[in-house]
Amino acid sequence: MLIGAVEAGGTKFVCGIGSEDGFIQDRVSFPTEAPEKTIANVINYFRDKKVEAIGIGSFGPINIDPTSPQYGYVTTTPKPGWGNYPVLPELRKVFDVPFGWDTDVNAAALGEATWGAAAGLDSCLYYTVGTGIGVGVYAEGKMVHGLVHPEGGHVLTRRHPEDTFEGFCPYHGDCLEGMAAGPAIERRWKVKGSELGVDHPAWEMEAFYLGQAVANAILLLSPKKIILGGGVMHQEQLFPLIHAEVRNNLKGYVSAEAVLDGISSYIVPPGLGDNAGLCGSLALGLRALQEAK
Repeated sequence: MLIGAVEAGGTKFVCGIGSEDGFIQDRVSFPTEAPEKTIANVINYFRDKKVEAIGIGSFGPINIDPTSPQYGYVTTTPKPGWGNYPVLPELRKVFDVPFGWDTDVNAAALGEATWGAAAGLDSCLYYTVGTGIGVGVYAEGKMVHGLVHPEGGHVLTRRHPEDTFEGFCPYHGDCLEGMAAGPAIERRWKVKGSELGVDHPAWEMEAFYLGQAVANAILLLSPKKIILGGGVMHQEQLFPLIHAEVRNNLKGYVSAEAVLDGISSYIVPPGLGDNAGLCGSLALGLRALQEAK
């Protein structure tokens, strides 16, 4: 059995095929360009793959309401050309297979809950901190949607007392994404985060914002595991700083061993590494196939 997977990111698309045990057998990536060109690349990749289903985890915001005429669309993204683009309808014109469709971060959360750091648990959060910030929510064995879908990257934040940066979100300015995503780091410090030393004050400030958001998520959703992925989180020195910020923000109020004594095993990097999104999209395809039977 072969399942197709598409990790549709705002910077690049990753396509692959895999099996029901989560093993990725083949993959390819290409830049996210104009939607017509990008979707044509997806179609060309899968055209001869003979997959039984395809799962898509997409950058957003997206329409995830199956009863809506715009189901499968990217909606209010600021990415040029992609606003209100029918990703899923365009692929359905070519491939007559079941499709799974969700946000890229919900897909990553599902992947981690199926085969990764949250395997065996019925809830987890997945944060991706990179070009933007997104949050996937997996609770009681399923991805959380609701009115639209979680947009935890745009929660409001308290400012670090030494931070004068105005923020870099085109919608909200100094929301979490505007203060802590990769482009915010680069604009604030005039250099890419990957070029900053491990002891640079940027990381204490970054942990201040991420630790604040994670503490709020713990209070609101009480997940059994929190996974922090994305390019910014390749800076491994961030994890102990975030752990300390979360504990400082909670101040012992959440009386759970995972927070009080085991936080380094509770707030963790992805168990699937950089494959979390693609494996999650594979899991979406598997679920779509199972539901179609």
